[in-house]
Amino acid sequence: MAALTWPENGAVFRVATRIRFAQCDPAGIVFYPQYLVLFQSLVEDWFNEALHYPYAQMLGPERTGLPIVHLACDFRAIARMGDAVQLELVVQRLGSRSLSLALRCVGDDGAVRVLAHQVLVFTSLDSHEAIRIPPAIQACIAQWMAADGAV
Repeated sequence: MAALTWPENGAVFRVATRIRFAQCDPAGIVFYPQYLVLFQSLVEDWFNEALHYPYAQMLGPERTGLPIVHLACDFRAIARMGDAVQLELVVQRLGSRSLSLALRCVGDDGAVRVLAHQVLVFTSLDSHEAIRIPPAIQACIAQWMAADGAV
């Protein structure tokens, strides 16, 4: 299987964070499933801060879900408790019902800890069926992508 790659261009959303005790295994390094928790937080922050579309509103009153339907991860280097890292997100594809994202965790030393690609599908939380991306959300994502501005 080929290694994942990071997109050469596109708007990048970044969040600085620090690795916490609760994210680590007894060896003091990030327990690999915790990267998925970190990346989910990154997606929520992207909605709230870059798209200016409240993630809680989408899930709550609007009853729109965004589950992962495909996931690939390359774990390239360890991160330890206390490490400062950058979490980054790039939209690779905006479809009519789905969204493909590249996500990565990079240490302050510039080394990539984890690179992931996710495909997320918009769903009705009532029927759990795939739905078209709500127009307001699609417009926010398209506008952010067109601005090509890092946040």
